[in-house]
Amino acid sequence: MTSHAEGIAPDGTPFTEKFQKGLETRRSVLGDDYVKASVSKATDYNFPMQQLVTEYCWDEIWNRPGLTKQQRSILNLGMISALGRSHELRLHVRGAINNGLTKEELREIFLQVAIYCGVPAGIDSFRTAQEVFDEMGI
Repeated sequence: MTSHAEGIAPDGTPFTEKFQKGLETRRSVLGDDYVKASVSKATDYNFPMQQLVTEYCWDEIWNRPGLTKQQRSILNLGMISALGRSHELRLHVRGAINNGLTKEELREIFLQVAIYCGVPAGIDSFRTAQEVFDEMGI
C-alpha cells in the first residue's frame, strides 16, 4: 500500500493541489518531521480531518495575503492559550519560533493572555512554552 506521505490519500486518490500547497505551508511552520508523521499516521477514519485542516487552515487561511506568518502565529498563540489547548499550543510555540518570533515576544504574548484570559491560562502557556524551549535547546 502507498503511504499517505507519498501523496496518496487512504482512498487511493492523489492529494489535491490545495492539500499539497497546505502541506508546504504546514511544513514551513511546524516542521517536516511533525507534518510527515501526522499525514503518515492518518487512517481511513481520520484522514478527512487531516484534509480539512491542511486545505482550509494551512492553504486557504495561512496563505492569504494581509498578515505575515509571524502575525498569524501571534494570533494563534493567544487564541489557543485562551482555549487551553496545550497540545496545539506546543505545536504553535514551535511554529512561532520557526516563523521568527523570539522567546521575549512569546513572553509578552503570554503575559497578555494572563491578563485578558486569566492567570491560569497564562501560567499554562508559560509552562508549555518552556517545555518546547527546552526541547528545542533555546
